[in-house]
Amino acid sequence: MSLLDRVRACQVFEPGDFTPFIVDGELVGRVRAEAIIELADFSDIFAFEGGRVAMRGHIRGFDARTEVMDAVTRELRDRGLISGWREEPYPVGTGFSEPALFDMERAAVPFFGVRAYGVHINGWVDGDDGPAMWIGRRALHKPTGPGLLDQMVAGGQPSGMGLMENVIKECREEAGIAQDLASLAKPVGTISYVTERAEGLRHDVLFNYDLLVPADFTPINEDGEVAEFMLWPMARVIEELESRETFKFNAALVVIDFLVRHGFVDPEMPGYTDIVAGLHG
Repeated sequence: MSLLDRVRACQVFEPGDFTPFIVDGELVGRVRAEAIIELADFSDIFAFEGGRVAMRGHIRGFDARTEVMDAVTRELRDRGLISGWREEPYPVGTGFSEPALFDMERAAVPFFGVRAYGVHINGWVDGDDGPAMWIGRRALHKPTGPGLLDQMVAGGQPSGMGLMENVIKECREEAGIAQDLASLAKPVGTISYVTERAEGLRHDVLFNYDLLVPADFTPINEDGEVAEFMLWPMARVIEELESRETFKFNAALVVIDFLVRHGFVDPEMPGYTDIVAGLHG
């Protein structure tokens, strides 16, 4: 399996299989066509016309929308249609810098195909033998990607929290990184993708950070979400990406972005331009 295969695995999306989800006249998500029958039970909340599902116009304002969507998503959870409930609100809107139209439980985001955001921190060491990367293995009880490989630190971007504030929080919880070190994390851009998964449509933007840690630093998980950490030379990281499907699908993209930016991927290799373009789907 090539690096390009990893990128293309996050480009599985057929628009015709999804119904646009409209709120206040704005496209905010896409729902699987077969899931629309479940939303038909909420006809006082949603209107179905013109090949779209739209929140009814009498539901106005952030608080009212948040309240009704909380009731809907809890009912869908109770029907077994949404799993991995976290009690973690995510903002739903038309863009990261735009005011949120409402908040939605994180686990429900893929069901409605709304855009979500996260922070991923590449922890790396510039040692005598060359650069190496800290890799985390996700705990087996995680609702998504249990046991798969991930960045040293990664987390969703919840409502009401700044990006660096979240980076510092996640660094502390997932890897025991003190604030003075975590605050040195360098923002290096984003990756984005739209891809169909078992849980629905993942339409995500990940804010990526590089954190150069001291050679004598060892991450220690504090919240139980990471089973173990491994410090791998970059050659081992590349081999793992190319030979085994052990990385969580979006974590693989973040690693590939690191490899491109740090020159570990040769621009003359076949598929290079498709790899780079595919990181911003």
